[in-house]
Amino acid sequence: MKYVRHLTVVVLLLVAMRPAAAAGVIYPPGVRVGLSPAVGLSLAKSFTGFQSDDKSVKVLVTELPPSAYDEVKTAFSKPDALGPTGIRPQTIETAAGTAYYTVEVGKDGANTVQRYSMILPGGTFSGYVAAEIPANATKILSEDVIRAMFATATVRKEVPVAEQLSLMPFNVTELGNFKNVRTLAPGAAVILADGDESTGFEPAPFMIIGLIGHTPPEPADRTRIAQEAATQIPGVRDAKVTVSEPIRVGGQPAYETRIDATSGKDNTSVTVVQWLLFGGANMLRIVGSAPRDQWSSAFPRFRAVRDGIQPRG
Repeated sequence: MKYVRHLTVVVLLLVAMRPAAAAGVIYPPGVRVGLSPAVGLSLAKSFTGFQSDDKSVKVLVTELPPSAYDEVKTAFSKPDALGPTGIRPQTIETAAGTAYYTVEVGKDGANTVQRYSMILPGGTFSGYVAAEIPANATKILSEDVIRAMFATATVRKEVPVAEQLSLMPFNVTELGNFKNVRTLAPGAAVILADGDESTGFEPAPFMIIGLIGHTPPEPADRTRIAQEAATQIPGVRDAKVTVSEPIRVGGQPAYETRIDATSGKDNTSVTVVQWLLFGGANMLRIVGSAPRDQWSSAFPRFRAVRDGIQPRG
């Protein structure tokens, strides 16, 4: 009992000595990594993370592939491990598990800054947090304060679908009965899939929707651009164009391209449809992929999702 009482006193002292951080974990919109930001920091508007009112202090919060954490853990577990800039890593215990953390001094233009970075496990992804603190703010946002903030980092299993879709520059009103919805980059592209990150997307139907580039000024350029874009879809190999034609979607000019190809680590034979929708400053690109033996049932779902996409505002 005496040992237990002593341990309780130590824990209470440690809590009391902990540098101040704002109460409650906050998840930046669209990401599965959250933390309790230090006092004086609030959600950033131009990136996923937090910043000070004068925008000089920045804390980026994002996701990396699941292998990133394991690679860092393996590299940093060696007795003589050093980071890429020769900095020896430290560990921090978080709600998500053991995280790896480095500190270094750098430059932002002519200004000296303190940089902190941390990678933590997320299961089907790796969490990443990076902070940049200008020299004139390090008395308030000291290393102890930043480390305490990083220690509050945690992960959530999913981002609510409504939250994800609210970040996109268009409205997705039909989800085609897909089981999983995941933004590939908040506000940039979204994937609708029957598979998930652990099993891989290619063995089942999935769609990717996002804006790309500027609308070609001349209709004559659309065929070339559409075919080039379709055969350069990441993860698609041995592509053969089977359909390539201009169409209209919701009264707007568009272009449909279909390819037969091989996709994924298991070399799944797939049929892929790409729709490029013109009419705005940027092209809306919709890609649907399905194993060839599931194409006939997947294509009506792809088309329903496509027809349910509406301009925002």
